[in-house]
Amino acid sequence: MLHNRFRWRAFSRQEVVLVLATVIWGATFLIIHIAVQHSGPWFFVGMRFITAGLISALLFARVLKGLTLKEIGAGAAIGVMIFFGYGLQTAGLQTLNSSTSAFISALYVPLVPLLQWVVFRQKPGLLTWIGVSLAFIGLVLLADPGSVGLTFGTGEIVTIISTLPIALEIILIGWFAGKVHLGRVTVVQLLVAGFLGFLTVPIVGEQVPEFSWVWVIASVALGVASCMIQLAMNWAQKSVSPTRATIIYAGEPVWAAIIGRIAGDRLPPVAIVGALLIVAGSLASELRPRRRDRSVMPTQALEDIGQ
Repeated sequence: MLHNRFRWRAFSRQEVVLVLATVIWGATFLIIHIAVQHSGPWFFVGMRFITAGLISALLFARVLKGLTLKEIGAGAAIGVMIFFGYGLQTAGLQTLNSSTSAFISALYVPLVPLLQWVVFRQKPGLLTWIGVSLAFIGLVLLADPGSVGLTFGTGEIVTIISTLPIALEIILIGWFAGKVHLGRVTVVQLLVAGFLGFLTVPIVGEQVPEFSWVWVIASVALGVASCMIQLAMNWAQKSVSPTRATIIYAGEPVWAAIIGRIAGDRLPPVAIVGALLIVAGSLASELRPRRRDRSVMPTQALEDIGQ
């Protein structure tokens, strides 16, 4: 019987926080798509993350004196990944609609366990792979690429490339979690991402945009959201593994689709099927094999302990 072999594990507080973060993430695609019609992508990235960094610096002003070289290195490494990941994603949203961008961005879902396996030799379990596979198939159906007409133009290509640094960001956060001070690292990574965004503006020949309340409000709002999300990720991933966190993050395009529907987008039946598969993938990742009774099979129990 399935209930004899597996047990459900309730979501922890940390996992609930990550779920809430995906709701906010889902809303950002539409907001950014609108904002970059009034601002260049790299200037907007600079504004967004500098705002987030300054807010976090105010929140953790008392502890910044204890900043160490290790924390600077950790924050800089994560900040570079944030810059490349969200910078390229923002650039892609100049030409992509929010739902297509959400689908392509979600390619980082299978990248995280793959990179962990290749780089850190951390082979994912079978149920994790099943969960990731279900989530990814669901993402494909959610995007309904057949009707959207998914093609590989410049926007699609840069968004695909953005998934690699986003996956590395998640892995690095998990790697450093518990080894460095949460607040200080958050300040560094956000300021680094924002500084690099501004630095890129003249390099790519982008012009500083004319004043518009659209990009001002959007950048400040997303700056606040980015600060809160990074704090939440750094805190939650002290106890939530990168692979499990990635499964939770797979719900991001579901929220993007719901928000898009409220804004006027239609959600076709195939997309609803995709959303259900994503939920199924998240639930599959919460299943854990139940160990056999040690009093009945002591040899197998000892083997289980050694694994």
